[in-house]
Amino acid sequence: MQINSYGVGVTPQSQAPPGPQSAGSFQGPPQPPQPSILQPGSQVPPPPPTALNGPGPTPLNAQYQPPPPAGQTLGAGYPPQQATSYGPQMGGAQLSYPGGFPGGPAQMAGPPPQLQRKLDPDSIPSPIQVIENDRATRGGQVYTTNTRGQVPPLVTTDCMIQDQAILHITANETKSGHSSPRYIRCTTYCFPCTSDMAKQAQIPLAAVIKPFADIPSNETPLYLVNHGESGPVRCNRCKAYMCPFMQFIEGGRRYQCAFCNCVNEVPPFYFQHLDHIGRRVDHYEKPELSLGSYEYVATLDYCRKNKPPNPPAFIFMIDVSYSNIKNGLVKLICEELKTVLQRLPKEEHEETSAIRVGFITYNKVLHFFNVKSNLAQPQMMVVTDVSEVFVPLLDGFLVNYQESQSVIHNLLDQIPEMFADSNENETVFAPVIQAGMEALKAAECPGKLFIFHSSLPTAEAPGKLKNRDDKKLLNTDKEKILFQPQTAVYESLAKDCVANSCSVTLFLFPSQYVDVASLGLVPLLTGGTLYKYNVFRVNLDSQQFLNDLRNDIEKKIGFDAIMRVRTSTGFRATDFFGGIFMNNTTDVEMAAIDCDKAVTVEFKHDDKLSEDAGALIQCAVLYTTIGGQRRLRIHNLALNCSTQLADLYKSCETDALINFFAKSAFKAVLNQPLKVIREILVNQTAHMLACYRKHCASPSAASQLILPDSMKVLPVYMNCLLKNSVLLSRPEISPDERAYQRQLVMTMGVADTQLFFYPQLLPIHTLDVKSTGMPAAVRCSESRLSEEGMFLLANGLNMFLWLGVSSPPDLIQGIFNVPSFAHINTDMTSLPEVGSPPSQQLRMIMNNIQHKKPYSMKLIIVKQREQREMVFRQFLVEDKGLYGGSSYVDFLCCVHKEICQLLN
Repeated sequence: MQINSYGVGVTPQSQAPPGPQSAGSFQGPPQPPQPSILQPGSQVPPPPPTALNGPGPTPLNAQYQPPPPAGQTLGAGYPPQQATSYGPQMGGAQLSYPGGFPGGPAQMAGPPPQLQRKLDPDSIPSPIQVIENDRATRGGQVYTTNTRGQVPPLVTTDCMIQDQAILHITANETKSGHSSPRYIRCTTYCFPCTSDMAKQAQIPLAAVIKPFADIPSNETPLYLVNHGESGPVRCNRCKAYMCPFMQFIEGGRRYQCAFCNCVNEVPPFYFQHLDHIGRRVDHYEKPELSLGSYEYVATLDYCRKNKPPNPPAFIFMIDVSYSNIKNGLVKLICEELKTVLQRLPKEEHEETSAIRVGFITYNKVLHFFNVKSNLAQPQMMVVTDVSEVFVPLLDGFLVNYQESQSVIHNLLDQIPEMFADSNENETVFAPVIQAGMEALKAAECPGKLFIFHSSLPTAEAPGKLKNRDDKKLLNTDKEKILFQPQTAVYESLAKDCVANSCSVTLFLFPSQYVDVASLGLVPLLTGGTLYKYNVFRVNLDSQQFLNDLRNDIEKKIGFDAIMRVRTSTGFRATDFFGGIFMNNTTDVEMAAIDCDKAVTVEFKHDDKLSEDAGALIQCAVLYTTIGGQRRLRIHNLALNCSTQLADLYKSCETDALINFFAKSAFKAVLNQPLKVIREILVNQTAHMLACYRKHCASPSAASQLILPDSMKVLPVYMNCLLKNSVLLSRPEISPDERAYQRQLVMTMGVADTQLFFYPQLLPIHTLDVKSTGMPAAVRCSESRLSEEGMFLLANGLNMFLWLGVSSPPDLIQGIFNVPSFAHINTDMTSLPEVGSPPSQQLRMIMNNIQHKKPYSMKLIIVKQREQREMVFRQFLVEDKGLYGGSSYVDFLCCVHKEICQLLN
């Protein structure tokens, strides 16, 4: 497992002047240009305790105590029962873990005496400052992808990205054909030349690939290349697709593959002459020769059974058990489907969607509906044998929405009435998925199941589950069981779904334990999405659900997908993390993949890499479009390689590192104790930073903590990951919530993990109503709040509006349309329509934060000093956790001690 930190500092590496950098070349002692040095002693006295803060988090380690005896936790003052909190109890154990490393020292030394003084939190690296610095230097600009190994702007920086070639080329330097960072981001853009260097630095070499990422309207969509029946040009040996890295020789009659060095004949239809510098004269006319990303139309060889695929189908499956009928959920779903079915996705040039639709309702049995266009009324067929599910009708089950609209609307009106008198509260679940999959299989088309479900499936059927919510497992080696599915049925079902191109998206509405670890497995492994609405109230929570449903139906998606990641010689892809299924070590299979899903890929050396040739990556995704066309989507990226460790550190991207560490840790929770995983993360953080200190930084006193410029905020982000409820159990967080968060993170891209682990905290009381910009964010710490203030906190799942007890009455009136703090109703989940300037501006800010996020964020109103504030405080990630987990300052000191120990 491996870790990293924030992209680039004030001077982006791609624009940095030559010469020694924060990890400069090894000519003589390197001169780091302003590495982040944490000086001992505080320059500014810490803020005094206030009524708001109480004693508050210890000001940056005011009394740093010697290490605790074995078995106790890191840092002073943790309750003894939190002995599993991460920390330095390595005991010299040899940990086996993907990308792991040998155990650290048995005991950490006490802190250097200087660190026992007070440290000012403002003197340690700030994520907010790093984000703002990058925005200041690179925001609003055009970032062109034509230089190998350049570090892109941070995910938090808005800029326009151009995938373009340039007219001048120099020897041994690729000047065209690099995929946009919207599609691929790397943990480092410079790979070490040898595996020994990689082991020394312990920086994971990984790429986070989002093949269908949404791109803004001002950026060029991917070009579609069509070679007719000839199909894409590929290397005969390694099967890599034609791309800008291929070298044409012998007057254009042959080309040398950049991935395996094989020399191939150029097919006659593809021949073109070369110019005076050995490049094809049609270089700039062909996307596959000049651009980093493009698509091919696939031939029949790439299709199942060598025949064109049918357009996909959507099947809507509604749990009509007693509670869902009584609380109005079924009626809400049926009403909304009438609207969203008119917005089914379609190909750009088509007037109507090619997607067919079908409907099933269920409780203990399944009800299929015939909605053929020539029927006066929909017809229902009941399947009672849920142990061997079959599809009772083919003709009339999957239909074109436009043709059958009146019958479908008739059905959606009838469903709530049809089951109004049902008292059936038991449900099945696995047979529902089986039924949908069998229907798609019979229709010979790929598709997606939309399942609306709310309870533990306890009815007698395959996949029946029992309640296993056991608090006694917390903080034991058996805690991992809570993340594993209860039965093998769901994994086997997921495998069948992928084989039949059936993706499953699940909308869960639990009022109690439903075993998310089991129910969520099929959505995870089939490229679907899991949405969860706890204790759903139709009158308050409908909008969040409806937004999610609309977004999910309309989003860009590919079906029946297979992804292959090819690399040039010297390294290879070894591990894959995401909502994927793998039957072998190379083919990543996905029943569907949409614009929000990312796959994180780890690479390892199998030979030496060359500084001249660099490291080449090609990601190819074969998929079926919503219109039923088979295509290949290709993303290419070339990275630098170096024999200098300093170059490796200079090119790191912390956000991508945290994405990798989170996914590798969350994958590991299935079979390793959480305590071991936390210790690995702490140790690897220290290893990476100790290697930088030893090999790249100029000599300095041991009391100074020196961080590479690109990793300034690695410690704070790593601490956020360590404190996440997946890795650190808390009594108030249910196993279902932990399993849910684990599953979400496994498919997240870099921008989503960045916001999830370090939320955005914005002051609202200082808004300038004349401004249209976003307010400047503040650090996620209680010390940044004020009784007179209002703050908005967003993490991608929720938005909290925190109100200080002395919030300005005029602001309260302007936003809530009530006269005072006491009058604010905290049950509301959306702001009232007031129309005042503060209200309009707050809405604009919330819309900006929500824009293009995968999940509709629920608004939660939090009043200072009320019960709900405890939930809000767990997102103030720089502070000490309420149930364990260090403050940022304490963690920094812990890492520093471990670095000192490693260097000694």
